[in-house]
Order: sequence, then C-alpha cells, then structure tokens
Amino acid sequence: MRLVSLLPSATEIVYALGLGDDLVGVTFECDEPADARATKTVVVGGRDTRGMSPGEIDEYVRAEMAAGGDLYTLHADALAGLNPDLILTQDLCRVCALPSGHVDDALARLGCRSDVLSLDPYTLQDVLGTIGEVARASGVPEKGLILIASLEERLARVASAVAGRARPRVAVVEWVEPPFGAGHWVPDMIVAAGGEPVACRPGQRSVAVTWAELAAPEPEVVLVTPCGYHLDGAIEQAGAVVPHFPGAAVWAIDGDGLVVRPGPRLVDGVEAIAAILHPDAVPAPPPATISRIA
Repeated sequence: MRLVSLLPSATEIVYALGLGDDLVGVTFECDEPADARATKTVVVGGRDTRGMSPGEIDEYVRAEMAAGGDLYTLHADALAGLNPDLILTQDLCRVCALPSGHVDDALARLGCRSDVLSLDPYTLQDVLGTIGEVARASGVPEKGLILIASLEERLARVASAVAGRARPRVAVVEWVEPPFGAGHWVPDMIVAAGGEPVACRPGQRSVAVTWAELAAPEPEVVLVTPCGYHLDGAIEQAGAVVPHFPGAAVWAIDGDGLVVRPGPRLVDGVEAIAAILHPDAVPAPPPATISRIA
C-alpha cells in the first residue's frame, strides 16, 4: 500500500499506525515526525508565512479566499509519479489544508485511479474515529483498534484523576489577530481534562470574536494555542492576550503539537491541559509543551 498524506494530522496518524514506510508523499507542513519531509516527496506547497505577523497572515488568507484563490499548491506531476494507492485529505478547513475536491480534479486530469479518503472530524470522538478509518483503508484495521484502545485508556486515566474535582472555567484563544475562540474538538479536550470550556463552539468551526466576548464568562484559565505555531510562537503571541484577562492564569501551549491537529497527539494535549488545571492530580507534561505566562 502506497500512501500519500495531504495534511499533517494524517501523516501523524500514519506513523502512529506503524505505516511510515508505506508513506511516500507529504506536505510542506508535515513536521511530525521530524524527518517526514526529508525522507518523503513533498506534493503540497504553500506560502512561507514565518516572517508575517498573525494579523498579516489573517489579511493574506482573507484576501485569497475572497478572490477565490488557493492557499496551497498541489504538485500534480509529483503526485502522479508516486502512483499512490490511497491519498489522505480533508474538507474540514480550507485554511488548514488542501480540500479533497482539488485532489479529485487533479486525479481526473492525470488519469490516476488512487482512492481518496477525506478526514473531517469535528469532535474528539470523531478524531479517534478517523484513526480507524485510515487503518481500515490501509488494510490494517487491527492496528487501528489497538491504537484507539490505547488512546482511550489514557483518556480514561485522566478522567479518573480529575473526577469529582472543581472544574475551572477555561477559555481558549486559537488566534490573536483577530481573536478566535475554541471550536471543533478543542472544547471536548477541555472537558476531558477536567475543565469547563467557555466562549467556545463545541463541534463547530471556530470563528472570529471580540476580546470582550472571550472575557465575558470570566475564565479562570486562558490557553493560547495558535494554529500553525509551536510553543515558542504561542509564548510570543500570549503577551497580546494577557491584558484582556486580568486575574486569569494565562498559559501558552504548543498548538500544532497538542491542540489544533486532529491526530493521536490530541491525547497528549488533554494530558497537558489536565496538568495545568489539576497539577496535584496529573503528572506534568514533557518539557517545551506548555508555559505559564501570567
């Protein structure tokens, strides 16, 4: 089975299933594991936004979307040369990855007969379900069952550790300019970690809000988890968040590693958030994953 992943979370799922040797193509954003881009063919490119501020990135994305442009470029010839059996893509977010329709169109033009699996989870349980989907489509359903069971066991351990404890009110800032509150599976993660999510949209797309809307429920804890950034970027952006939440504990989290990518590491994220909310009941996470700002 020759696999191509067109989104970082799918790449992580493939490796977690022990199928890394079957993966032949990835995107320019696939950085977990660290050598994914160096050892595979990159079939999706995009603009390098590392020198842009969050506001500049937002302006660029909005302008491209309004003009009907594409944020990602599919290298169709490279994809065809890989002759994949299965391509993993998504329709969840045009800002996060290439939509599956673009892939279907390219395959039709190229005359390729690859299967295309679109992974579109909206809840934490949906994310676990996508692991099973990838495993079944890759011909290794039993590996999916084993991986899902191990992740569910870890979630159960966290649930047991925080059971009966007071649940702090938690707001999540997924972007800072403009501010975005938590959506999709992130509120589920807060609940699983022993918190009460506020100013959020469980199981729905996250949207731009105002700082006043985020602060209105008076969160006790604020988590800064910017999409597209690891811990260093989250720490840098958290400084703009602190003034809007006087009295709240503000934490920066490795967004890409623990929160925003719908793959197995979301369970790492639940464990890390639980350690923030209930440090006397849950072990501290590994270094370089969380940092208290205020």
